[in-house]
Amino acid sequence: MSVATIKAFAQKAKAEPALGEQLKACQKMKELFALAKDNGFVLEENSLYPPNEPQFTEDQLSERLVKALLRA
Repeated sequence: MSVATIKAFAQKAKAEPALGEQLKACQKMKELFALAKDNGFVLEENSLYPPNEPQFTEDQLSERLVKALLRA
C-alpha cells in the first residue's frame, strides 16, 4: 500500500504546481515526509528506495533527493 501512497502523492504534486514546487524544495527526507503528511499522505521510508520502482521523476525532486531516491 505504501508504494501506492507514494505514487498518489507524486501525482498530486504533478497536478498542483504549488505542491510541486514545495516538493522540489525538499532537501532532506524528513522535509519530504512532513510535506506528504501535511497533504494527507503517510509515506514509509523503506518503500521509497530501490529495488522498488521510483514513483517520483527526476524533475520533481531536489538534486540531493534525486541522488538518494533515484540513484542518479
